Amino acid sequence: MKKRRIAFTTVGICLMAIFLKNLIFVDYKVEGVSMQPTYEEGRLLSINKLGLYFDSINRFDVVVFYPPNSAEIYVKRVIGLPGDEIHYKDDQLYVNGKVIKEPFLQTREKTDVTKLTGNFTLEEITDKRKIPEGYIFVIGDNRLQSRDSRHFGLVSVNDVIGTVGDQK
Repeated sequence: MKKRRIAFTTVGICLMAIFLKNLIFVDYKVEGVSMQPTYEEGRLLSINKLGLYFDSINRFDVVVFYPPNSAEIYVKRVIGLPGDEIHYKDDQLYVNGKVIKEPFLQTREKTDVTKLTGNFTLEEITDKRKIPEGYIFVIGDNRLQSRDSRHFGLVSVNDVIGTVGDQK
């Protein structure tokens, strides 16, 4: 009788642990090449859904989200945060007028192209000088083959599912 109670308790604890894990973390399989070389197509990522309630999204976090007017799920890197004024010039990110290094990007020497990102300002893309509260600007690490905020605009933080748990 005591062994049976221990077995039921053990099974109950295991089921509760699995339930809680699935409540907090979800797996996402990378589709496409927009995050290469950071994440190859087919890689399984662990997404922390609960972390957004305890910590804010930071610059260069990799997030999984629903882009505006779409039911698809995307994975991209956060480049701009609320209040930021951003622009790119000669493959260099400027945030609030300061040069920001992006160590996760391939260097130009490793590619056959002269520009990876292209020149743009936030205002050219969104008609806003600064990123409004509640929004972020995201770009894929494979700048030449990424559909991101340069195409669909700002992403509402309410549309972010979570952050990637094992970022480089």
